[in-house]
Amino acid sequence: MASIVHRLINDGHVFGESDIVSERLEPGICSKNEFVDDNSVVRARGLPWQSSDQDIARFFKGLNISKGGVALCLSPQGRRNGEALVRFESEEHRDLAIRRHKHHIGQRYIEVYKATGKDFINVAGGSNTEAQAFLSRGGQVIIRMRGLPFTATTQQVLDFFSRDPNQCIVLDGEDGILFVHYPDGRSTGDAFVLFASEEEANKALKKHRDIMGTRYIELFKSTTAEVQQVLNRSMDPRNPEQPADSQLSPLIAQIPQQTTLPMLPQNFITSGTRRDCVRLRNLPTGAQVTDILTFLGEYSQFIVYQGVHMVYTSQGEASGEAFIQMESEEAAVLTSINRHRRQMIFANKKRIIDVIPCSGDDMSLVLTNGMPMTAALPPAVAPMIQRQLIPTAVSPPTMIPTSSIASLPYQMPQPAPMQAFQHHPAMTHIPAQRPAYFPPILYWYPSPPVSPQNYLAPSGPSVIVMRGLPFNASCQDVMNYFQGFPEVNPETVQLQRNTEGKPNGDALITFSSRTEAERAILEKNRRMLGNRFIELFLVS
Repeated sequence: MASIVHRLINDGHVFGESDIVSERLEPGICSKNEFVDDNSVVRARGLPWQSSDQDIARFFKGLNISKGGVALCLSPQGRRNGEALVRFESEEHRDLAIRRHKHHIGQRYIEVYKATGKDFINVAGGSNTEAQAFLSRGGQVIIRMRGLPFTATTQQVLDFFSRDPNQCIVLDGEDGILFVHYPDGRSTGDAFVLFASEEEANKALKKHRDIMGTRYIELFKSTTAEVQQVLNRSMDPRNPEQPADSQLSPLIAQIPQQTTLPMLPQNFITSGTRRDCVRLRNLPTGAQVTDILTFLGEYSQFIVYQGVHMVYTSQGEASGEAFIQMESEEAAVLTSINRHRRQMIFANKKRIIDVIPCSGDDMSLVLTNGMPMTAALPPAVAPMIQRQLIPTAVSPPTMIPTSSIASLPYQMPQPAPMQAFQHHPAMTHIPAQRPAYFPPILYWYPSPPVSPQNYLAPSGPSVIVMRGLPFNASCQDVMNYFQGFPEVNPETVQLQRNTEGKPNGDALITFSSRTEAERAILEKNRRMLGNRFIELFLVS
């Protein structure tokens, strides 16, 4: 640097006022009425989901970002979607930021594009006076709490952080806590908490998944922009029943890694004649686990650990049904009495939901299409364990496949079973003969909890089905479609063919983690390849 300065002086350059560069991002508040220059904003894409505003500020180190100038974007479901809007103090710094296009955070390259002031205001701007007062207290770090009991009080939150181990102090006591409510005053189960320093905040984060009452609480770092977004969304009267963070559920646990049994019959979920389960019918097609939890309201506290079971068709589409395991028969009956034939508001439309008590045996009967199954693994299923439709490097989800259904005792005439075949790169997953008909399939799938800051996904690779490819599409076309995902390469792409050996318009793409697979779906689903819309489905 000294030699550069010396050369500039020798060339006659005169240094005027020095440009002061901020060492770290300063917190700040953005109002809906504030003017933001269009020439000062960029959009960053491809961010790791766990990135904080300070991580993004470090990516743009050496450039001055306005106070509170990093706004992490949320999807309609409340998840961070891998994008952020960044506001700089000057157009010059904005232009320098664009030069960092395709620089890396870790192993991920980040795309940087121009954006407008309106884009930034739409994400970061707020008009909620309660939020403004909360954010103006000057806390260095904001922690978001999710999964709070609906009756939680500020004193209970203070007690949660003050108990050992990892005792920490909330800034300004009760005034440093902001609960999120719907327009009618009901709690969403979320709250934001201020801490005076990074040290206190780090101690607080060690309480992630600690218990308050009967609920475990999830904690992660937040930002001023996220507070504004969540408050704006929760108080929107056009969507009164929609939760502020509708994809974040504390009730669904991590799916265990499967080793010895890649495909598990669904009667292993639960069994018995006790009517301690409820069956939900007529769910909206796009409804997620947290939509169900919101619909059940206070009765969701009676759901057992890992007890929400969404039901999907063989095409990976929601069937409109779900089964929920409750703590007791009384809880199931109480839930049914109070929620049966009630309305669920989803996408601004109302649906009447059936809530019916049932037993574990009833659940298994429905999930196996009316075929009785014993608790032990039937001998007829054993041969299916050696034959996988997913590469052995991939851990498939818990499901009962068509082949297992066809192998079990059943009163109706059975289709001809699919025969095993030798694997060949050009003829991936092609059965030797086509069965006369395919019985319906229902897949059971327990969604893992999703936190923008802490995503608990099953370990191991995940597979995406790519549907709608032109029949002449090549592996290179698929790689070009997933530009920005360096792990998509010829070794992870499998173009599928029909029984006649011709391309069927599908491909399987293996990702190293579920996080990357879901990011790929979020960014690439329903994009164009040539003149074709491409659909993406997660199958593992």
